[in-house]
Order: sequence, then C-alpha cells, then structure tokens
Amino acid sequence: MNTYLTSEDKKAIYKEFGGSETNTGSYEAQVAIMTKRINHLSEHLKKNHKDHVTRRSLILMVGKRRKFLRYLQNKDITRYREIIQKLGLRR
Repeated sequence: MNTYLTSEDKKAIYKEFGGSETNTGSYEAQVAIMTKRINHLSEHLKKNHKDHVTRRSLILMVGKRRKFLRYLQNKDITRYREIIQKLGLRR
C-alpha cells in the first residue's frame, strides 16, 4: 500500500507546527496536516477528474480548514499570520 503521509511525516509536521511530536491538537498542526492532505487530494483529482467522492471530501476538508483558520485569526492574529506564511496559503 502506497501511503502519502507516513507516521514519520506526521511527527515531523507536528514537531514543526505544534512544537512537539505529541502536540497533535494545536490548531497550527491540524491546519498543516489538512493542507498536506488537501494538496494530495488536489493532485489526485487532476489525474482522476471523475472521482466525485474524493472531490466532495476535498471540499469538506477545505471548509474545515477555513473554519480553523478563521478561529485562529480571531483568537491570535500573529499565530494566524505565521501559519499562513509558513504554509504559503493565499488568504
């Protein structure tokens, strides 16, 4: 099975964005994981444009990430700006 996100990759993302490998609940870490998954699904949909189930999952995930980012923007604008810059999001 070819997985795109191994446990080592997740730990590295959690360490970079959450502060430690075990801090999986921070908003920055969750947004980073979602961004990685969104990018992966976008590449998948470029090759498989008729995969409507994946398209729906992608749309739901983008909405969830947007809600996380909106919360972070209202709660702490500096953390929001840092995560946007690190991930290269257009918002």
